[in-house]
Amino acid sequence: MIESDRNVDVIIVGGSYAGLSAAMALGRALKKVLIIDSGNPCNKQTPQSHNFLTQDGMAPAAISAIGLVQVLQYPTVQFVKDVVVNVTGNNGNFTVTTDGGASHSTKKILFATGVKDIMPEIPGFAECWGISVIHCPYCHGYEYNGKHTGILLNGDMAAEMALMISNWTDKLTLFTNGASKMSETHQNWLAKKGIKLIENEIKAIEHIKGKLQRVLFTDRSSVELEALYARPAFTQQTTIPQIMGCTIADNGYIFIDDFKRTNIAGVFAAGDNTTPMRSVAGAVASGNFAGVVISKDLFSEANPDFPMNK
Repeated sequence: MIESDRNVDVIIVGGSYAGLSAAMALGRALKKVLIIDSGNPCNKQTPQSHNFLTQDGMAPAAISAIGLVQVLQYPTVQFVKDVVVNVTGNNGNFTVTTDGGASHSTKKILFATGVKDIMPEIPGFAECWGISVIHCPYCHGYEYNGKHTGILLNGDMAAEMALMISNWTDKLTLFTNGASKMSETHQNWLAKKGIKLIENEIKAIEHIKGKLQRVLFTDRSSVELEALYARPAFTQQTTIPQIMGCTIADNGYIFIDDFKRTNIAGVFAAGDNTTPMRSVAGAVASGNFAGVVISKDLFSEANPDFPMNK
C-alpha cells in the first residue's frame, strides 16, 4: 500500500457513496483529501441499486468501485482501507488515528460512515436483508410490483406503510409479530382495503439464497411470500462523533444543519448516518454538497482578511 500523507486538508471517514462524492468535490477544489474506509458497507448483500440516474440496476459495489477509480484520478485524493478508532483536536487541527496504527493530521473531518442495521432475532431475516427483505419501495418496489408482499411492522406506522406499499401491489399482508398495537380505526382501514393482518408470532423466514419463500409462525402455520418490507433498528457505524460531542438526534441520526455541519466546529456528516431517507442517490447528493461546503470553509479560513469574514 502506498504510504498516505500524514497531513491533509480533509479526512473523510467512510468511503462509500457520500464519502466518495464529497472527495470528488474536494479533489476538484484542489484540496488534499484522505478517505479512510473499512470496506464493510451496510448494503453489501444488495444485488442491485435502483432509482439512481445513469446507474439504475447496477450492483452497489460496482457503483462504489467505479466511483473510487474516478475519484482517485484527482492527484490530491488518497484512499486507505483501515478503521478510524479515534479523533482528537479541534477545528483546523484534528488528529485521526486508525486501527492500523496510522496517525493523520487534518483541518476538517467528514463522517460518511452510514449506519449499522440491527437484525431481529428471526432466523433467515439477516440472510434475506437487502435481497428480498427490503426497506424502501422506491429502491426495490418496482421489482416486486404485483408480487405477494408482506410488511413486518406494528403500531399505526404499520398502517401508514401499508398505504404506501399498496401502490405497488394489492397482494399485501401486514405482520405485527405479536398482538397488534394499531388503533381500531387503522385496523378497520386495512380491512376495508383488503390488506390482511396477521398477528401470529414469527418463527423463521424460509428462503433460498436470500430469496424469500415463506414466513413460518410458531403455531406451525405459514404464508408464502416473495418480498417483505421491514424497518429494523439501527445504530451508528461508529461512536466517534458522539464521543467528540456531536449531537445525536432523538431518532438516532447525527444532527446536522442545512450545510452538513455538526454542532462541533470543523466536523461534518453526510449520507445515511444523518437521515432515514436511505438511498444511493441521496447519499451521493449529500456528500457532494458537504464537499462543496467544506471547501468553501477552507477558502474562508485561509483568507481571514476577506471583508465578509470580519
